[in-house]
Amino acid sequence: MARRYFGTDGIRGQANTFPMTPEVAMKVGMAAGLSFHRGKHRHRVVLGKDTRLSGYMLENAMVSGFCAAGMDVFLLGPIPTPAVAMLVRSLRADIGVMISASHNPYSDNGIKLFGPDGYKLSDEIEARIEAMLDQDVGLTLASSDELGRAKRVDGVHDRYIEFAKRTLPRSMSLNGLRIVIDCANGAAYKVAPAALWELGAEVIAINNEPNGFNINQECGSTHPVALAKKVHEVRADIGIALDGDADRMVIVDETGTLVDGDQIMAAIAESWHQSGRLAGGGVVATVMSNLGLERFLNGLGLQLLRTKVGDRYVVEHMRAHGFNVGGEQSGHIVLSDFSTTGDGLVSALQVLACVKRSGKPVSEVTRKFEPVPQVLKNVRFSGGAPLEAASVKAAIDDARDRLGNRGRLVIRPSGTEPLIRVMAEGDDPALVETVVNDIIDVISELRTAA
Repeated sequence: MARRYFGTDGIRGQANTFPMTPEVAMKVGMAAGLSFHRGKHRHRVVLGKDTRLSGYMLENAMVSGFCAAGMDVFLLGPIPTPAVAMLVRSLRADIGVMISASHNPYSDNGIKLFGPDGYKLSDEIEARIEAMLDQDVGLTLASSDELGRAKRVDGVHDRYIEFAKRTLPRSMSLNGLRIVIDCANGAAYKVAPAALWELGAEVIAINNEPNGFNINQECGSTHPVALAKKVHEVRADIGIALDGDADRMVIVDETGTLVDGDQIMAAIAESWHQSGRLAGGGVVATVMSNLGLERFLNGLGLQLLRTKVGDRYVVEHMRAHGFNVGGEQSGHIVLSDFSTTGDGLVSALQVLACVKRSGKPVSEVTRKFEPVPQVLKNVRFSGGAPLEAASVKAAIDDARDRLGNRGRLVIRPSGTEPLIRVMAEGDDPALVETVVNDIIDVISELRTAA
């Protein structure tokens, strides 16, 4: 059944427009609070946010909802998503919430929910919460003497910084490395530069002055041009770009070349495999990861397991099958030895550890394979089911036949926008471009006819 509220990563939309309204946020607080009542202890929720203007509005609305459900709310303020996941467990909370739209512009916002184990909620639990949002839950809310309280929590930045630092060996220092960190004017604008500096690096922080409007604005992991320019300017060893809530990151090497999540996973997996730390015999990624990554891992005797798009599905597969490295091409890297979700800072530290151990430049450490030519294009389509149309199915079948066993084709609707995403990859770049364009044309014709 189609969902009205939840997408591939929580609830997301334009701020102050359905579903990202104060009314919905309050209802989510009520429904989630009621869903996670366990026993007779004082129930608590940790609530973080990024730096968007609308975070104030949604934060207060959610506090009202959780307090009405009888839960005490620990307000964390602007803090990375992985810090919320960590603090759920550290503070023995019953639920964690991050108010963020990740890499989206400031005008959007979202709600991500974590269970008491620090993991994102399953589809089943989200469906249960969603079903409650349109119901009258008034009779099940807390009595007047059991209402929750809300308070700001001090020291959460220090807790997260220490957690991140402890993912490296005690003897390892980043002394001698000049690092540019692009904070995307987002949730990690304080903690990321501080952690790198405390580990001994020379740190140049950019886009670390959020004003409510500039989060992800021509900066961060989705816009690394400014980072590459700064790396050249200061002759840095590496540039690290986080996104708005710091659960993903990409790297720019000392030459200014972008390093995506696939290359980062390859570097970490190879290092962990060599040290005997890699679990599961490979890496878990999504259908969007490059065929070059799969071939590289196969060459090491490792496998690449693919899931549908969404780091939540990567994590579910990792947990079910005993893997400890996974992620997405976009830069969500999940290292389950440390975190229950993607963590941009911790992933960057693991790459820096590879650099320090090898003594080689970042460009050598992170360039593990030649990517297979890949083309991804989007076509806007709202309403209907274009992928069920006979003409679209025929175009997809034809494209797969033409690519044969020397390429891959992935077509999927976006989980957050009214878009159909068409991706193809293969050894023949001209053919890859052609099959994507052909499918886009057929979907566009269907949209025009509608």
